[in-house]
Amino acid sequence: MPESHITVCWISSARYSQPLDAAARRKWQLLAGLSDYDIRVIGFATSLRPRRFREYARFYLLPQPPISLLRYLAIFSMAPLLLTALVLRHRGAIIVAQSPFEGAVGALVKPIARLAGLRPKLIIENHNNFEEDIFLQRSIPLKGLYRALMLAAARFAFRRADAVRVISSSTAERARHYAPALPQARFMTFSDTDVFLQMERRFPVEAAEDIVYAGVLIPRKGLHLLLKAFAALDHPRAQLHLVGGAENAAYAGSLKQQAFDLGIESRVHFAGAVSQHELATYFAAARVMVLPSLSEGLGRVVVEAMLLGTPVIGSRVGGIPDMITDGENGYLVEAGNETALTAALRRVYDEENDVAAMGEKARVFAEDFFSPRKYVEGYRQLFELALDQETEDGMDGAAERR
Repeated sequence: MPESHITVCWISSARYSQPLDAAARRKWQLLAGLSDYDIRVIGFATSLRPRRFREYARFYLLPQPPISLLRYLAIFSMAPLLLTALVLRHRGAIIVAQSPFEGAVGALVKPIARLAGLRPKLIIENHNNFEEDIFLQRSIPLKGLYRALMLAAARFAFRRADAVRVISSSTAERARHYAPALPQARFMTFSDTDVFLQMERRFPVEAAEDIVYAGVLIPRKGLHLLLKAFAALDHPRAQLHLVGGAENAAYAGSLKQQAFDLGIESRVHFAGAVSQHELATYFAAARVMVLPSLSEGLGRVVVEAMLLGTPVIGSRVGGIPDMITDGENGYLVEAGNETALTAALRRVYDEENDVAAMGEKARVFAEDFFSPRKYVEGYRQLFELALDQETEDGMDGAAERR
């Protein structure tokens, strides 16, 4: 690698297959277009076997333990050693941590790197309400201790960071709470939007009957409320498709029982995890996409549905209001309000409402809000923002570039 390249060491708890799946391949292919940067990624393999390979970026994958607690232990025990080795060997100039928790690993490595004469910049990414979201996804043993440790790690990381990437107004606000002076760059998480742009609707939105939810099946997504609202909807031809993996198996089981108890089991379909292409086919046949989350960082599925001219009903939480203008390209409802959710569903089917115009406004908004080009430029600006921060001994970070 020529000396002119700047090494970026990326750390996250994301899982990567070898070869990469289609969405990950497209993401790293785009980021490989940042030709001034040599990107090296620490993550998890999809099995207990560690992996090392190159596919647009260089991947160093830790063995994936079977339960989430062990994955956190692996990140905090093995990742610091691996990250230190990468930073020292390849003169890493930037560390990107894909959450404040992984940011603590980067914060630990920074002083070690300084002993070798290196001053890597630490970028923390904040994609959600990291203080609460994990507790809305599944039951956590020793919840109080777990929360204290996680928040201590986040505070430790924010105090030592050089820049932060946020994805919405709400995540920007939470980052400012922990680090008011930390410079921010804001852009959406990656979506392979080409899949949605190339898909044609199966029939016009005003002729569609079905409702689609897209996302994992966890309590934080508010699907138990959606089932109640759907049961109260006076539109017997409507079908509800829940598209996403059962990350919380107990919760997914309770949803199936709830659908049976409500007498709607024949009209509720659990599609499971699907490819981006399959997801696009669901959106292409939908009258509306519903995201009834109780907490949400942004919700990229909102943009993905809108790209196919599908209006969206979403909760007024997190970054969802950044994308939905109530009554224009969808409807906003208060999180947890089953009655308001039912009313919004009824409005979508009301013949007096021009759902076709709403869908067109959704499409126009989505095409402007996100593009692969904007995503790559977002990272270019983020890297430059971090490198331009002064180091602790007063040197200008820009002088460290080669």
